[in-house]
Amino acid sequence: MSESAISEHGIIGDLHTAVLVATDGDIDWCCLPRFDSPSVFAALLDDERGGHFQILPETEWTSEQRYLPSTNVLITEFNGREGGVVQVTDFMPVGPSRAGRSRIFRGVKCVRGSLPMCVRFDPRFDYARQDTVCRPRRSGILTTDRKKDVATVSASPSVAWQCSEHGALARFTIREGETLWFVLTFDEDEVHPVEHHEPEKTLDATIRWWDTWAAGLKYEGAFRKEVERSALALKLCCYEPTGAIVAAPTTSLPESYVGGRNWDYRFAWLRDSAFVLFALDVLGVDQEMDAFLHFLRRVCRLETDDPLQIMFAVDSARELPEKVLEHLRGWRGYGPVRIGNGAVGQFQLDVYGEVVATAALWLRRRELSEGLWKVLADLINWTAVHWRDPDQSIWEPRHGARHHVFSKIMAWVALDRGARIAAKAGHEKEAGRWRAEADLVKAEVLEKGWDPERKTFVQCYGEPQLDAALLVIPKFGFLPRLDPRVRSTVEAIRKELGSKAEDLVYRYKSEDGLEGEEGAFVICSFWLCQALAMMGDVDEAERLFRNQLRRANHLGLLAEEIDPDNGEQLGNFPQGLSHAGLINTAHVIDMIKAKRPDETLN
Repeated sequence: MSESAISEHGIIGDLHTAVLVATDGDIDWCCLPRFDSPSVFAALLDDERGGHFQILPETEWTSEQRYLPSTNVLITEFNGREGGVVQVTDFMPVGPSRAGRSRIFRGVKCVRGSLPMCVRFDPRFDYARQDTVCRPRRSGILTTDRKKDVATVSASPSVAWQCSEHGALARFTIREGETLWFVLTFDEDEVHPVEHHEPEKTLDATIRWWDTWAAGLKYEGAFRKEVERSALALKLCCYEPTGAIVAAPTTSLPESYVGGRNWDYRFAWLRDSAFVLFALDVLGVDQEMDAFLHFLRRVCRLETDDPLQIMFAVDSARELPEKVLEHLRGWRGYGPVRIGNGAVGQFQLDVYGEVVATAALWLRRRELSEGLWKVLADLINWTAVHWRDPDQSIWEPRHGARHHVFSKIMAWVALDRGARIAAKAGHEKEAGRWRAEADLVKAEVLEKGWDPERKTFVQCYGEPQLDAALLVIPKFGFLPRLDPRVRSTVEAIRKELGSKAEDLVYRYKSEDGLEGEEGAFVICSFWLCQALAMMGDVDEAERLFRNQLRRANHLGLLAEEIDPDNGEQLGNFPQGLSHAGLINTAHVIDMIKAKRPDETLN
């Protein structure tokens, strides 16, 4: 066994955590009981030490994966060499059927002929830093690190287990019409009979829950299938107990084959959450934004003069110390494996703009409460005082602060949206003050952020490099979408940051304090399509967009980046920003084609 390609996976989850299932039937990434918990299975990052839970035939086979329509219930179908066909159904219960704990259901059904099958259950707790002990039980297997963690697997009575050093192995032949179930339960010391978990009833309830949620998506455009799958993937990044939204459910999947560009994304970035919520807003989804605004109020309770922290643990914890796990070799040997994220202490001015813009969207359908007004007023006032400060900005380079043009534009967004909110709520003094400050920001950006010779906005004041984040200038209304400065900036970015694959765009090419060259950034490629459409080049935008859609994996899922040389997906997977970009691009193209451009603006 070797680590599967990043894109050769589906994802399931229960709105507390998410699990990757490879096309070979292997659960090779799973953190329990929540996204940022230590891993139980991490073969994706080390196939020898990481641990896994695999169900696959013991003969030659091919496989296909698909989701049940409008759900996050995953089917992996194995076709044996001699004609046997087996379907493995993977899901995690959501809603009432979750029953207060994380469980993974794996149903094995033979739909034709027969197949010899093998199940390997090999958990390695705490990122494989603990020794695992396996114990047979009447109805399955119990594994523990003899300290705090326990994982059990209940199985159909006909399954005979053999305990090995770390886990358990079962072999059986399944015949047409037969179905066997395996149910993993975390933090449960009893191994209940599989019937106790009511797998068929729980599957039906899970299908209904997802189908009901997907039915509420208000999208009738040309890209329904892709938009729905992206929305379902985004929902799997939501942490239901607090309203947090993780950037991605994985850590340390490399953005480059050299240089150590491996990061832990299992946390709630306020910026990434905002872009996810912009996407869900155009689909008419309210619950997730309601929950996130509660999360925002919670993390803003700490009154301080320091900048707004850019990311938090899903329970709103602030300390996220970055550490390298030396004992894990990394995906295909491309280490390091990191947990925690050292960027947590960076000052990123743009976050204020994304957060306030999110609140402004929410307030289109909600009343401004006293508590939310206090939070927003503090954030906007801080922006008014500190927008002239240098920062690390959206891409989190590790070489120090600069005067990033994107950050200044998003500071303008915070002040502009803040002035609108204040005026609507009758706070005329604040509205006037923030509007005046927004005008100062815009004047400075137009003077210092613009290169008059090359006719483009640049990444940082006084420096020549470009930044693909500036493609959002018309999206946020900093300049009109038909302003010639918008067009020339888009053309410059496409020329200088475009890759050998014309539909893919690098986020920047400037020095960032790290080794190696990363892939093209998926959301930047989508932003190019949005900008082209808003400028009136909708046919070209749609052409590039359809090319980008074909770069998703077999299930419609996207990582953070794509290697333009070989088309391989890179970085953590699936990536919330990428799927948010897909949804927003489909919306922009639809609105421009329907001649409703104002509806594309946040």
